[in-house]
Amino acid sequence: MTLTYSIADVAPYINWIYFYHAWGMSGKPVDDQQLLRCEAEERLQRYAKTYHTHALFRLYDAYSEGDDIVVDGGRIPCLRQQQGAECLCLADFIAPRDCPSSAPHYAESSRVGVFATTVDSGMETDFRADPYEQMMMQLLADRLAEATAELLHLEVRRRYWGYAPAEQLPVAGLLQEQWQGIRPAVGYPSLPDTSLNFVLDALLHLSTIGIRLTESGAMKPHASVSGLMLAHPAARYFTVGRVGEDQLVDYARRRGLPVEVIRKFIGNT
Repeated sequence: MTLTYSIADVAPYINWIYFYHAWGMSGKPVDDQQLLRCEAEERLQRYAKTYHTHALFRLYDAYSEGDDIVVDGGRIPCLRQQQGAECLCLADFIAPRDCPSSAPHYAESSRVGVFATTVDSGMETDFRADPYEQMMMQLLADRLAEATAELLHLEVRRRYWGYAPAEQLPVAGLLQEQWQGIRPAVGYPSLPDTSLNFVLDALLHLSTIGIRLTESGAMKPHASVSGLMLAHPAARYFTVGRVGEDQLVDYARRRGLPVEVIRKFIGNT
């Protein structure tokens, strides 16, 4: 399913903490941060009818097989922690194929959401003549793509997947991730392999919302987010960390790619 949002739709879900951090304003006086935010909000109002954000998602029946999440039409290979006590993998939060439907939380663990969000490319290309304006709009575009993912996930939980129809969290609670489940994004600690975007592209067709992939799997526009939506109540974020040679070989086999190619994608080996 594809969805288009106005800037006004998604602006309430912006996490301004990361906006300040991107400007190097973390820890600066509140008045300075507020001045920067006022500038940003003026841009949001000025371009409210010029630009839009876009979301694409699909819900799949799924089961886990080893460290893979298996869906109709493909597999989503995941990486497992190799250090620490728990050695978590995202596939741990998906029910195995032979799991009985009477098992606790079976409904939440027998599906997976796959998603991507982005902005109109003009937010990144229309301001090149003014370096300050270009930076302001790029950082706003980044925040709007993330805010779109927040709003999309809210609508998925309440309506499309519907496993939390009565959820009534304030925006602050949403940004603190107080909702059930997790939304791990590609390139982040639980899904560190950016080239996994090729797998998601095969499932979603990212070009539907204007996203193209580079040779390494990075998304263009840069202000784009992709990842998974998991609903199991026990699901939580973690850092894969260093990937040992044994797992690297196994992951390359599951991806169907040479080990040295995967090594370049992951880096942390």
